[in-house]
Amino acid sequence: MLFDQMKLGKITLKNRVVMCPLTRSRATADHIPTALMAEYYAQRADAGLIISEGTSPSKNGSGYPRIPGLYNEEQVLGWKKVTAAVHEKNGRIFAQLMHTGAVSNLLNMEAGARVMSASSHQLVGQMYTDQQGLQPHSPAAEMTSAEIESTIEEYVSAARNAIRAGFDGVEVHGANGYLIEQFLRKTTNLRRDSWGGDIQNRSKFLFEVVRRIGNKIGFDRVGVRLSPFGTAAGMSSYPGMKDEYVYVLEKLAKLHLAYVHLLDHSAMGGGEVPADAKAAFRKAFDGKLILAGNYEAIRAEQDLNTGAAQMIAFGRPFISNPDLVKKMKAGAPLTQPDPSTFYTPGAKGYTDYPSSA
Repeated sequence: MLFDQMKLGKITLKNRVVMCPLTRSRATADHIPTALMAEYYAQRADAGLIISEGTSPSKNGSGYPRIPGLYNEEQVLGWKKVTAAVHEKNGRIFAQLMHTGAVSNLLNMEAGARVMSASSHQLVGQMYTDQQGLQPHSPAAEMTSAEIESTIEEYVSAARNAIRAGFDGVEVHGANGYLIEQFLRKTTNLRRDSWGGDIQNRSKFLFEVVRRIGNKIGFDRVGVRLSPFGTAAGMSSYPGMKDEYVYVLEKLAKLHLAYVHLLDHSAMGGGEVPADAKAAFRKAFDGKLILAGNYEAIRAEQDLNTGAAQMIAFGRPFISNPDLVKKMKAGAPLTQPDPSTFYTPGAKGYTDYPSSA
């Protein structure tokens, strides 16, 4: 099944292999996609679906160095070259919309940008900056109601820009400790207004973003990524988390999205997703599901055959194996990536991994 075609909304995928969104930091300092990025994604167009690296919908969400955006015309033009290169190889690509929220440093952001979150806090730890190396995260201010509204509309504008840039759809990033998850989790959302409190209120930000984007570009071109029990970027698990995510997934199921993308980070030291939670999540969301989390071809086939998912996402293997689909089909050994080049500028460790003849 892994190498079988499938329909996703109005498009056809040539297989069920998904390339995970992978931050690679090869955009310009002012967050514009480059020709090198077009080459990189085109090399990996054998994937049934490519999900782009996290792409900011706002200058306020570009907290990492050299991540791309979709909030101005230069960025749209840069992405057009990427999508054209992928489509020329008969590939399909969604743009992942990622607002970093509190996971930010102002040195990585444009002049006038603000670091903001559901509630005011400063994330523990440091973030790399090109100017001064490792630096503490910048303190995040609690968003006002007006800022919440304007940020939701920035997501909508970015989604429309993505379609103008030639993307086949968008993935709303509600995982890995970024802004949407900062609203979802009660450990980071301490608000006392209608955007905080119980899960019904804390999930409103996610649902407003998804609903408004879907109304503009079509729900069949919208995916959502979630990481229940994930511990990235200061997130922590707590009692009742399974039921909260069941609620979120049941509501997402009613929107008839392109897919939901569930991430299990336990193999990399993140929070363990209990087996009963996985079963409950599958029951709650009966649409197309992408599963991600340290997969290889055999386990991917097993989960597809049991109906646990319709697509399987692969992350790090795609970094060093642009021909990953071909290698998995043949049972060939995989090239191991060089972590020292994951986020460095230039072609080294990016577009110079060889493909099979």
